[in-house]
Order: sequence, then C-alpha cells, then structure tokens
Amino acid sequence: MTAAPARSAERMMQRDNASEALGMTVLASEAGHSVVTMTVREDMLNGHAIAHGGLVFALADTAFAIACNDSDLVTVSAGAEITFLRPAGLGQLLTATAVLRSRSGRSGIYDVQVADADGEIVAEFRGHSRRTNTPVPA
Repeated sequence: MTAAPARSAERMMQRDNASEALGMTVLASEAGHSVVTMTVREDMLNGHAIAHGGLVFALADTAFAIACNDSDLVTVSAGAEITFLRPAGLGQLLTATAVLRSRSGRSGIYDVQVADADGEIVAEFRGHSRRTNTPVPA
C-alpha cells in the first residue's frame, strides 16, 4: 500500500524554520482548521516582561497558514490583523486555534483564537488568504 502524500501544510511546516525556532508544536492539521501551541520563553518577553505581541502574532499566523494550505497550490496571507485582549507571561502555554470562516474562489477568511492554559483568550486574529498559481514544493 502506498502512503498518502503529505498535505501542503505538512510539507510547508517541514521547511518552517521560524516556527520551529519559536518552539511551536502542531496538535491538529486539517483543511480549514489547525491547533498550534507555543510556550512563552524568557527570550520572548518584551520590556514589560510580557509576551511580545509580534510573537503572539507569529503563533496565530502559523495556525492560520496551516489551516489555509489545503491544496497543491501555495496559499499566502493577503493580510491579517490581531487584537490583544490580555497579556501572556513567562512559562505560559499558548494555544492558537484556526478556523475557516469563508472562502470564495482563491480568497479565504480565517479566525484564530489564542488562549492560555486556563482557556483565557489572549488574542483574536483574523487572516485573509490568497491561493496562488504556484505549486507547493515537493
């Protein structure tokens, strides 16, 4: 029996050095949905001793990328925004859950919720995807 080919998101993550360097772990990876975790390390804190917003954004963006890369064509971000609702501190496990909200043609809208281990919402992210005509590299 031949193994099924890896989804484009899985192939993408095999080459994602940034997410790996930030210690992200993919818990769920399926078309239109993903769950990714990251523990806040000391080198991720800003000058106020809370998780740097750019790194919380990076976690949400990775979950978004996994959820929207579900074909043999590269899908990229056309834009994204984030609203920070509460700070995250050193040692906190953050979980980003991405969900497809709407897709039309090559465009999609995805919502990502970032929560701490207690289920408190740290940030809400909305990403707009655009499917290209470029095949996903093998």
